[in-house]
Amino acid sequence: MAILVVGSVAFDSLETPSGKRERVLGGAATHFALAASFFTEVRVVGVVGEDFLPEHEAVLTSKGIDTAGIERAPGKSFHWTGSYVNDLNAAQTLATDLNVFAEFEPKIPASYLDSEYLFLANIDPVLQSRVRAQMPQVKMVAGDTMNYWIGAHRDNLLKVLRELDVLLINDAEVRMLSGESNGLRAAEKVMDLGPKSLVVKHGEYGSTAYLSSRSFTDSPKRKAFRAPTLPLGEVVDPTGAGDSFAGGFYGYIASQPTLTPEVLRKAMFYGSVLGSFAVERFGTERLQSTTRAEIDERFQHLKEISHL
Repeated sequence: MAILVVGSVAFDSLETPSGKRERVLGGAATHFALAASFFTEVRVVGVVGEDFLPEHEAVLTSKGIDTAGIERAPGKSFHWTGSYVNDLNAAQTLATDLNVFAEFEPKIPASYLDSEYLFLANIDPVLQSRVRAQMPQVKMVAGDTMNYWIGAHRDNLLKVLRELDVLLINDAEVRMLSGESNGLRAAEKVMDLGPKSLVVKHGEYGSTAYLSSRSFTDSPKRKAFRAPTLPLGEVVDPTGAGDSFAGGFYGYIASQPTLTPEVLRKAMFYGSVLGSFAVERFGTERLQSTTRAEIDERFQHLKEISHL
């Protein structure tokens, strides 16, 4: 089953307690696609500039990712500069250069229109809605957003939420979107806005899925499910953790014939596993060298440390 992901393909300049790196390959769609590619076919729609070279594209194509939907535009690619020196759990944005991404208008190739799964990465909700309208036949739609869109573009975002089967956001964004401080009440209010199910990312503390009977043929016995993260000796770069989680989560779902509560719970574990690899090196370096055998080994380890 093919996943179409629409989002940013970018470069990041980063400083963390582990060191400093300039212009490493990044972007939400990049991390998502690499993580999801371990489970299923992935197609990417994005835009890059003239600084996106063949060796950068090879990072994606070497994993079998279809890059025909990545538009080349005159100018430079989206570039984010950030620091985690003070807190690995909270990025300090030093500069955001949208460059060619400022004029991004997603163009879906005809060969992508038969994609069964759609992931709307963190972009303007107006663009998310336009992409969704072009893909009426997809089997499932999942999406992401951030505090900027929640605060400044709420009305447009609400239109997107009504189209989602699964929304993946962090706990601060859930509170902001719902206006609730209590986690359970906040999740319920967000799901009332439209998403059939909600996955809340808690960073190093794991993630929680809130399940709706609208997503399944049979009502799930457990309405919520908590997945832990793997304990790591060192976190080098947390930038791509959330997008890699989403890729592992959604990639596993797309690899299964039907969506059941059990499949969704396993997908949460695979999301945690892919996120754990992403943070071990700068940018996409660790995901580039990860193997499926390593993923399965960590999945088993995560099961062992989280079950009686």
